[in-house]
Formats: sequence, structure tokens, C-alpha cells
Amino acid sequence: MNFPEIADDPEDTEHSVAERAAAASRSTWVSVGVNLVLTTVQIVVGVYAKSQGLIADGIHSLSDLVADFVVLFASHHSKKDADVDHPYGHQRFETAASLVLGLLLLAVGIGMLWSAFRKLEAPETVQQVHVVALWVAAAALVSKELLFRYMLAVAKRVKSSMLVANAWHARSDAASSLVVGIGIIGNLAGYPILDPIAALIVGFMVAKMGWEFGWSAMHDLMDRAVDDQEVAAIRQTLADTPGVSGVHDVRTRKMGDMIVVDAHLEVDASISVEAGHDIAVVARQRVMQRHRVLNLMTHVDPWKRPDLDHPPSAT
Repeated sequence: MNFPEIADDPEDTEHSVAERAAAASRSTWVSVGVNLVLTTVQIVVGVYAKSQGLIADGIHSLSDLVADFVVLFASHHSKKDADVDHPYGHQRFETAASLVLGLLLLAVGIGMLWSAFRKLEAPETVQQVHVVALWVAAAALVSKELLFRYMLAVAKRVKSSMLVANAWHARSDAASSLVVGIGIIGNLAGYPILDPIAALIVGFMVAKMGWEFGWSAMHDLMDRAVDDQEVAAIRQTLADTPGVSGVHDVRTRKMGDMIVVDAHLEVDASISVEAGHDIAVVARQRVMQRHRVLNLMTHVDPWKRPDLDHPPSAT
């Protein structure tokens, strides 16, 4: 997942970090309200209207509701300051939350698939759906699409992968509501089997998205590096620091939505240790101001001008 570079102004960087927790809480509580209403209406109407697809969609909304509380829990803990046991802070609570969201989606999707398969094995048990199910599916589709657009806008503004995951969770529910609506229309048109087929498709969509989120979060927990473009931008910031003659061995690892960086800086071998240290401090400050870097560990290497490394031979 690519994020745009943070502005040069350190106040902008601090603002975005401080804003993330508040934005996560605000947008997630909006999602809680929407999902609570949808879960109740979809399941109740699904049972009344005899629509397996609408019930499956309601269960998906219920998983969204549970996911929202997971996000709120992670957001609360990820903003804690660093301590003795967590010297790099608690940002990986967000990554862990993304993993939980993925596993939750995967489990819900598999459950939907199993239920739909059982119906397809006994098509004579599929009943005619009441038309009210179609109206509920349409209302759910509109609600989820609007929720997705709102949450994704907030997630991009504060650059939170956890909120992006939760936003796409809402989009998956919007897509599932569309499929369910098509299945209900087919059922009403005289093809009852289309309702459990819709539930089957929803189950596959949910399981696939859960796998993708869980797999990505697991790699982040295993210290996956950021993309090459972001590494190149960090390297360039280091190289442009006054006094730095070269940069090598730049290594990154994700820490929630932040990055931990290790880098070797080459400085003039003739300057003092104190001067070399001061250059490294400035380089660290520049990187942390301009990029979403939580910490930069530098190693200063001596560098000699080529004409000093290979003086001309005496004639």
C-alpha cells in the first residue's frame, strides 16, 4: 500500500499523527451506527422474507460491527506512548487489528459458503422470497457505498492502513448487497435457486478479502519493508543532507502505519567524531519530518575524497 510523502513542515507531520486516533474513532463510530441498524434490519427481514442471501448479508454486517469494535480497541492502544516493554511504541496494534479483521472476514466467508452449499444440495428447500427483501437490499447497498466513500476518504487523509482495511470491509458489504439484490430479483422472477447462489458469491467475496487482509498484515508483522519508491525517497532525503557524502544499506520495516529505518551515512573522514554525529542528527531530523518514519538509526562511515585515497605517485 503506497502513501504520499508527508509534508516538509514538522507541524504537519505531528498534526497527522495526532489526528489519526481521533479520525479513527470518529469514522468508526459512524460505521458502528450504520452496521448496527443494517444488521438488525437485514437479519429480521431476511428471516421474515425467507431470503438466505439477505440473512448472509446481515451476518456480514454483523462481522462489520465486530470489526468496528476491534478497530476502536486497536486505535486506543496504538496511540500509547513508548514504554520499557515497547520502546518503539504500540503502533503494531493497528497491524494486529488488520490481521484480526482478515481472519474474521475469512471465517465469516467460509461459514457463508458452507450454508449456501447446503441449500444448493437441496434446491427444493429454497422458498419464494418476499419483495420487501429487495428494498432492504437496495437500502443496504446505498448505505454501505456511502459509508465506504466516507471511511476511505478519512483513511487516506490520515494515512492509516487499518482504516483503509475497515473501509474496504464496508465496500465488500456494499458489493455483497448488490449481489444479494440480483439474487432476490432472480428469485422473484421465478428462479428461486438464485438466492442461495447470491449467498454463495457473497461468501466467496468475503473469504477472499479476508485472506488478502490477513496475509498482508501477517507480512507486516514479519517486518516487511516498505515499497521501493518510499525507500528511494528516504534515501534521497538522507543524501541531500549537508555533510553526507553517500548513503548505503538503507533498510526499512513497517511498524503499524509508521516505518523504522536503519541507514549507513558516509561523512568526510577528516572531520571530528562530534561533527559526524551532528550531521547524523540533522539527517535523522530531516527524514522524520518529511516521511512517516518513527525512528531512524544511523551508522556513520568515514569517507575520503578519491584524490586523497589515491595520491599521485612521485616522479
